[in-house]
Amino acid sequence: MYNKIGLIGLGLIGGSVAKSIKSKHNNIEIIAIDNSETSIETAFNEGIISNDKTFPISKLAECDLIFLCTPVAVNISYLTKLKPIISPNTIISDVGSVKGEMEQAVSDIGLSSQFIGAHPMCGSEKTGYENSSDHLFENAYFLITDNKVVDRDKIDEFKEFIRSIGALPLLTTSDEHDYITGGISHIPHIISAGLVNFVMNNDNSSHTMRTVAAGGFRDITRISSASPVMWQNICLTNKDKILELLDKYIVELKKFGAAITDGDSNEILNLFEEAKEYRDSLSIGKGLINKVHEFYCDIFDEAGAIANVATLLAVNNLNIKNIGIVHNREFRNGVLRIEMYKEEDKNAAISLLENRHYTVYQ
Repeated sequence: MYNKIGLIGLGLIGGSVAKSIKSKHNNIEIIAIDNSETSIETAFNEGIISNDKTFPISKLAECDLIFLCTPVAVNISYLTKLKPIISPNTIISDVGSVKGEMEQAVSDIGLSSQFIGAHPMCGSEKTGYENSSDHLFENAYFLITDNKVVDRDKIDEFKEFIRSIGALPLLTTSDEHDYITGGISHIPHIISAGLVNFVMNNDNSSHTMRTVAAGGFRDITRISSASPVMWQNICLTNKDKILELLDKYIVELKKFGAAITDGDSNEILNLFEEAKEYRDSLSIGKGLINKVHEFYCDIFDEAGAIANVATLLAVNNLNIKNIGIVHNREFRNGVLRIEMYKEEDKNAAISLLENRHYTVYQ
């Protein structure tokens, strides 16, 4: 087990790494570097890290494990600073969503025997330490890359540590990782951004599309609120895989275009049925999409209606992860979407609300 852990970067992911570790291993000392002194001070005041201000990087020499939690290019720049100061037993990891370029840089500098790449398959469109959480990695896949150089015992130790903070470690190679994340993360972000830009550039002068945008459009484009700088970095560092997958996605779009052009009702139905069947198979909490503990609830359109639901759950010690109004009924019959941290909390909330004669949809 690690005794002292260092973090470079204390944003959404870095902050969540620190909070998750501290919640499960209160005896581990955590120190952190970040450009934001406010984030450092907040994390210190919360008892997450032991330093109340940023320190010289040389202090990371005391750490058994160091997480690099900045954009890939910035993570790479820290390698030359870390190599002269760390001990031969120190493990360096990163949480970036591109691994090929990072592992190449690690190899070039001669740190392969001390590097274990990692990438939590979760996140948020929100950024910054203030949005980090000790629940972020709960039951989320945590991809770990094996560069075939680092000692297997060290990989096994790292895997068990990741499992201990509530995540699900999954071993892969950097090449597999970049293809997988390209398909289920990078391409969807590009599609989302492209769809938002499409609506923006094709709306009328009264901005009617923007005015009525709700339901499916808001769901599918939520991730476009993520950091543009981060996604710029990802597109540049995973260029080859993204271009390969983007070409394949365009082929899928053309299938729809051809079927619609031909008026082929059977093919149109088949394309949507295939998508529905595959998407529904992912909703059970296994595979590529993490289980979301959510339900929908009808409420009266009156002042205090949302507050009444939130208060009812709060007084029964049921912690809401997310709550929001569904402005139309395009996909769901309910108008209030409620997401809980745990499935047992969701079930308890549904039972409580139904006993109070609320109509609930799952």
